[in-house]
Amino acid sequence: MTLLNIWSVGHFIQWTIIGRYFLENRYLFWILSIGWEVIELGLPFEFAIESWENKLSDVIINTIGFHFGNKLRKNETINFSTKQYRSIG
Repeated sequence: MTLLNIWSVGHFIQWTIIGRYFLENRYLFWILSIGWEVIELGLPFEFAIESWENKLSDVIINTIGFHFGNKLRKNETINFSTKQYRSIG
């Protein structure tokens, strides 16, 4: 099995969206990310059967996506707060 696959792209996009719009708490992120990989150990589906190296790469990709999403959130907050608006009327 390869360390990066189509699921890796999905993990990155998913955690970028979660980090950008829904979640800032890093502790909760770690619980959800690692918790899902542990749950996959007991799932009887084909997608859940993978090597330990692949599970580790999933967590790394999740972390990169979450961090990227949080950076997008912070950059937009900074840009939004520095804009000048004219009042209408």
